[in-house]
Amino acid sequence: MENAIMLHNLSLKELEQLIERVVKTQLEEFRKNQAKEKPDELLTREETYKLLKIDSSTLWHWTKKGKVTAYGIGNRRYYKRSELLESLIKLKI
Repeated sequence: MENAIMLHNLSLKELEQLIERVVKTQLEEFRKNQAKEKPDELLTREETYKLLKIDSSTLWHWTKKGKVTAYGIGNRRYYKRSELLESLIKLKI
């Protein structure tokens, strides 16, 4: 029970704020670690839409609109992992 947290004196709003703070911190750490591990790693289209959890048609539209940048060799397309993570925008809740 060393890691137990007592929540009985916490309001719903305070609990939401606590969870939001923890999630934001973890997401920021995740982004930093991902970019540091392999900042120039090239991902295939399939790896990219799996990473972003989107459909291949969404990736095509985002590339066409300039939301993400594609790099090509011949008829192959690649995306830089670090650029994909940087393209994520912070949403206001």
